[in-house]
Amino acid sequence: MSAPQAWMIYGANGYTGKLVVEEAVRRGLRPVLAGRNAAQLQALAAPHGLPVRAFPLDDAASLRSALDGIGLVLHCAGPFSATCAPMLEACLEVGAHYLDITGEIDVFAHCHAQDARAKDKGIVVLPGSGFDVVPTDCLAAQLKLALPTADALVLAFEAGGGPSPGTAKTSVEGLGKGGRARIDGKLTRVPLAWKTRSFERDGQSRFAMTIPWGDVYTAYVSTGIPNIEVYMGVPPSTAKRLRRLRLLGPLLDLGPVQSWLKAQVQKKVRGPSEGTRGKTGCVVWGEARDPQGNEVKRRLRTPNGYEITVTAALGIVARLLEGERPPGGYYTPSRLMGANYVLGLPGVSLD
Repeated sequence: MSAPQAWMIYGANGYTGKLVVEEAVRRGLRPVLAGRNAAQLQALAAPHGLPVRAFPLDDAASLRSALDGIGLVLHCAGPFSATCAPMLEACLEVGAHYLDITGEIDVFAHCHAQDARAKDKGIVVLPGSGFDVVPTDCLAAQLKLALPTADALVLAFEAGGGPSPGTAKTSVEGLGKGGRARIDGKLTRVPLAWKTRSFERDGQSRFAMTIPWGDVYTAYVSTGIPNIEVYMGVPPSTAKRLRRLRLLGPLLDLGPVQSWLKAQVQKKVRGPSEGTRGKTGCVVWGEARDPQGNEVKRRLRTPNGYEITVTAALGIVARLLEGERPPGGYYTPSRLMGANYVLGLPGVSLD
């Protein structure tokens, strides 16, 4: 683009949205703050003199009107299973780049299905521009470059600090859907806590279980590796509990049950404090293997997941608003920013 365009943070008054606003202001940026709650948005915007647009996502005409003059939307209001489709549709209609911070597999698939439309409009559609899935996607791409013949990929992470309300609600939705893995190129449903294994961290063995993380979708797009599993470090008791829940799978997906569980999240989950975020980080593991038995392994250390979400997403915003405009279409982080993008983010290092 010849000059920076107006851009919007939708869900600016949410847990992660507020962190993005704070860092954007620190960098001298002036996003439009948007969401459904006008009073909260005004309170957030007033100290910085930022513009505000309050609107819901369930009125297509009003949504399109609210994006008038906007060149990019950073969508931070989850669960994205409910919010992605209307916002993405509006971005496609008005010609605004679409970014979000989802980790939801079905949302990645929906965005990918709009690839041809995004190309026609000349806009970038890039879901997963935060901790979901920038570090893991970039690590997957690095491993593919190191072992081009790889046909199996294992990714894993251990994160500290606890979830935000939005992340916790997304996890509740996942209970009824079970696990996911990429098997022989196909996105496949597997049981909750399908597999367990250990990874080494600082000389200690760390227990982990498979989870339906976004890379089951995105890493395949980025690398073409047909077999992909993603693990999360948890206490062994967590895997045992999830395996007991397998029998309740259909019940956990019922609307009333989902509503009750999400209400509990709303009451009890506040997200990690600034002090907790500063004291907790993440470790990300990656392993790629080929049919001949060759293997490459890498390990990343990153700041707290919410901290890296902020810096990763804003780095992509800057690329799209201030750099040379890339061709339109669906992108993963590594396909737009390069496999080593994550290594340039504050506090990230190869271990």
